[in-house]
Amino acid sequence: MSTHSKVILVTGASSGIGEASAEYLQQCGHTVYCGSRKTQNKPESRQLSLNVDDCDSVNSVVELVIKHEGRIDVIVNCAGFGIVGAVEDTSIEEAKSQFETNFFGVVRVCRAVLPLMRAQRSGLIINISSIAGLVSLPFQAFYSASKFALEGLSEAMAMEVAPFGVRIVLIEPGDFRTKFTANRKRTRGSANDSQYRQRYQKALAVFEKEEANGDDPIAVARLVSRIIDHESPRLRYSVGPTGERIVPALKQILPQKLYKWLFMKHYDIH
Repeated sequence: MSTHSKVILVTGASSGIGEASAEYLQQCGHTVYCGSRKTQNKPESRQLSLNVDDCDSVNSVVELVIKHEGRIDVIVNCAGFGIVGAVEDTSIEEAKSQFETNFFGVVRVCRAVLPLMRAQRSGLIINISSIAGLVSLPFQAFYSASKFALEGLSEAMAMEVAPFGVRIVLIEPGDFRTKFTANRKRTRGSANDSQYRQRYQKALAVFEKEEANGDDPIAVARLVSRIIDHESPRLRYSVGPTGERIVPALKQILPQKLYKWLFMKHYDIH
């Protein structure tokens, strides 16, 4: 049980890491508002219809929480999805859709809540990134790119808002058992007679197998809770299978050609 109850808004709270985090933080005694496109019939929770792709939706939800609580202490940005397909097989519209939610959705929420947090001289924004934000995945180039962008945004923003008592934290999960796999969108070009089709399907099979064998998202929820209770959290935290968490370090120390060969071999696309 947390010793200090916080007012928390979780985006993408209808499933996966967002749902697990919202439920766990409620159990810890926090006042949690659950924002998502799909609201659920859970009387004990504060469900809000939220589309992070839309500025009016984001602003309305933030204003509603402020109206009811007078403050927002923590934002947990979980809203996001993935697309899969070769870069050549991905349309500009599909790529923009990926960034609209995973990157600009976070930007909208941050811009909506930062004026309040600056006025409070306190606040915590936790952005759910991914190990794919440190290590790019073949045939998930735009998902990885959106998370790479989120990493850069958060790192810069952390320095900008520090004098106002606002903290920014990145969580970089590995594979977890969530609806992310089922909700992943395959690019239209991948369904055609693509030159990448055979290798794309092999890589996708590895992605899905590892995600199915991933950890329970409650591990991320517990990490979120610990970060909220920490007086001075660091910028980055990784969570998930150990074998995945060491890959970013291997990327830094291995010769680039060897790293590339090992990575392609792992996904059976060498």
